[in-house]
Amino acid sequence: MKFSYKSTMYSCFIAYIVQAIPINFVPLLFMTFQDSFQLPLSSITSLITLNFMVQLLVDLLSAGFIDKIGYRASMIIAHLCSLIGLISLAILPYAFTRPFIGLFISVLIYATGGGLIEVLVSPMIEACPTDNKEKAMSLLHSFYCWGQMLVILFSTIFFALFGISNWRILSILWSILPAMNILFLTKVPVFSLYAEGEKGLSFDALCSNKIFWIFILVIMCAGACEHSVSQWASTFVEQELNIDKSFGDLVGPMAFAIFMGTSRTMYGKFGDRLNLSYFMKFSCILCIASYCCLAFVPSPYICILGCAICGFSVGILWPGSFSRASAVIKSGGTLMFALFALAGDLGCSVGPSIVGFVSSHFNNNLRVGFMIALIFPFILLLGLLLIEKTSKE
Repeated sequence: MKFSYKSTMYSCFIAYIVQAIPINFVPLLFMTFQDSFQLPLSSITSLITLNFMVQLLVDLLSAGFIDKIGYRASMIIAHLCSLIGLISLAILPYAFTRPFIGLFISVLIYATGGGLIEVLVSPMIEACPTDNKEKAMSLLHSFYCWGQMLVILFSTIFFALFGISNWRILSILWSILPAMNILFLTKVPVFSLYAEGEKGLSFDALCSNKIFWIFILVIMCAGACEHSVSQWASTFVEQELNIDKSFGDLVGPMAFAIFMGTSRTMYGKFGDRLNLSYFMKFSCILCIASYCCLAFVPSPYICILGCAICGFSVGILWPGSFSRASAVIKSGGTLMFALFALAGDLGCSVGPSIVGFVSSHFNNNLRVGFMIALIFPFILLLGLLLIEKTSKE
């Protein structure tokens, strides 16, 4: 079998699905963890925080060794961590007298893999000799959404057929995909971001660039907008809307994933006909409207619609920010992508953590958490306007 740059792109697409597995599978089990292990909502929230804080640390440290050991070896290590983390999730909570310790270690392992994947996939796609980088980047990020949808759909079907008490078996089954992609990654060609003799910008050079810091803020808010809803959608539908879990996961979290994937795939297919700047600003306004639905509208049907609209609205924000930054900041290199991944994962941690802690303070009322999280799309919109102004200057 002949492997080309398209094979490399396919392996990156699968890698994003691998990253989506634990991030979206574990939240489906939050209520189960609460009941089975007698964990309070604050402990569940700390698992979300740990997941993204570990990814933050990996983002921060990875730029120093990825260029040394190479993208291929780094990507294989990332998949090994994801594989081991998913298997550990099924075993370790029952190996300790305090199940939370087992959950903590499992999250630590798979979050390391997720953090590495987040840093690696974007520069690997950027390095591929494709005609339209923006479309390729958006298509890449759409696979996280399709992975999210796949996880929710398959998990819901599995729970309906075999019962949620058998979630440990499903966790092990999910580990098969990273194992398969490891084999694929050993064969595909890997390209360099840099021309011969060229190096990426230094840390000092990036930090002295005013627009770089605006992009950091924008990407951080993009992560917060996305995960503030996606991490709590299953619990929100089940707890606040009193909808059956199986049906609720299909119409809540999965609707979010489908519409987010649709947004990214649409731009991946028709990106050359759309104005990315206008599309992103429109998405911010739509995101604000969806958060208002979740926070203030009592109707469960409108709230479910709000989940779907939120998914569509946040779809382009993260990949669009990466594409615009790559076009504006030339030769940013691996370091720039690592710092952007750091900012995005910081948003992914801060957003749902704020929602969780605020909700816990108000008697587990997630609507109050979503109301506070409205600040993120507002800041993001302001950041986009600043980028436009600074780019013209």
